[in-house]
Amino acid sequence: MFSQLFGEFLTEKNVITRETLEEVLQQQNSTRVKLGTIAVAAGYLTEAQAEEINYLQTQQDKRFGDIALDKGYLTMAQLSELLDQQGNAFMKFLQILTEKNCIVLTELDNYLTEFQKSEGFSDAEMQALKKDDIDGIVPLFAFSAKPFVTELTALVLRNITRFVSTDFYIGRIRRVNDYAYRCLAGQKITGDHQIYVAFAGTDSEDGVLRLASGYAKETFTEINSHVFDTLGEFTNICSGLLATNLSEKDIDIDMEAPFAYVDQKMTGKGYIVPIHLCGHELELFISVDEEIILGDKLYEMKIEKKAGSTVTADSRGTIVIVDDSALIRRTLRDLVEGAGYTVVAEGTNGEEGLEAYKEYKPDLITLDITMPVMDGVEALEKIMESDPGAKVIMITAAGQQQKVIKALRVGAAKFIMKPFNRDEVLNALQEIIKH
Repeated sequence: MFSQLFGEFLTEKNVITRETLEEVLQQQNSTRVKLGTIAVAAGYLTEAQAEEINYLQTQQDKRFGDIALDKGYLTMAQLSELLDQQGNAFMKFLQILTEKNCIVLTELDNYLTEFQKSEGFSDAEMQALKKDDIDGIVPLFAFSAKPFVTELTALVLRNITRFVSTDFYIGRIRRVNDYAYRCLAGQKITGDHQIYVAFAGTDSEDGVLRLASGYAKETFTEINSHVFDTLGEFTNICSGLLATNLSEKDIDIDMEAPFAYVDQKMTGKGYIVPIHLCGHELELFISVDEEIILGDKLYEMKIEKKAGSTVTADSRGTIVIVDDSALIRRTLRDLVEGAGYTVVAEGTNGEEGLEAYKEYKPDLITLDITMPVMDGVEALEKIMESDPGAKVIMITAAGQQQKVIKALRVGAAKFIMKPFNRDEVLNALQEIIKH
């Protein structure tokens, strides 16, 4: 993040052009090596251990090295060695600039001093920025006396790093009363606290489109239901991790179904954190324990369910997939059909899932927990009433432990957490369907 911030400063000073900055950042990002890759190459981790840690990061919101230490896969000395080998992103940035003859090292200290003074950073804050330490950086830009705002901002940025891109930086947080936007998509968190977290486009939709494209691994060029569906899932991952973190403090929260609005105005109090992602700006909106109205009318999602597939003689089993997210339905369907199972129907809420189960009597049905109309746990109860032998897998985000426990008591065979781990899904299907 420091590379992007300092790079912007250099463009404003006409030291480098915007095109040069983009070239340097692209080269820097392409040469940044993941810690797991280095650890495997050094023989400290197996590929399976590295993959396990990568997956656990999506569930625990911890750094790769911290999880490796917790699991006993690395010692502190080994981790320190690997971090040294990984290299400092800012040093790579400077090296590329000098190699391109864009900056003279003898002038570097003057530019850094001027940059530090213009931004008002302390020496300690500059060091945190140079290390790309999100936990150290976020309080500089997103400090708030309101609970969870700074913590949630850091969590969102870590997930952008994990799932979307490392090419981003943030601006200073600001408090807003009433907030006009071109598009807004996110999720409401309820329980001991009422929290809204969303991503918005105000002057332009490009940043929102870039976030959705990066997370879904496909290209979106205009705002539509698929974009909002993707943003809802990304927000759900962030909300779930926040719920997990807060549960350790005996704070209970739960998530409602994602929402989306277009060309409206939020009334009430909240916070905005600008995020510059791959050269495009979007805004992270957070409101905690405030009375707000996000808009007058929800965006009407228009994503058709994919029809069921025909059961063939060599099918390994029939499955119904129920989730309000088209992205999740597609991801899960591609995975299970690629393994030889047949998806006979899809559902977008618990009510549709119940109807599909009764109609198709599948070997297995998957139910998302958080859905509109009827949630997954209620649908599970009704399915088990109609067929006590039903085989059900619950799909859940992190932070829904209490609902998972209830679902298992009602009769669910297993639960699988998002984002999916391929082997975990396929092993669960094989174990459940063969009995």
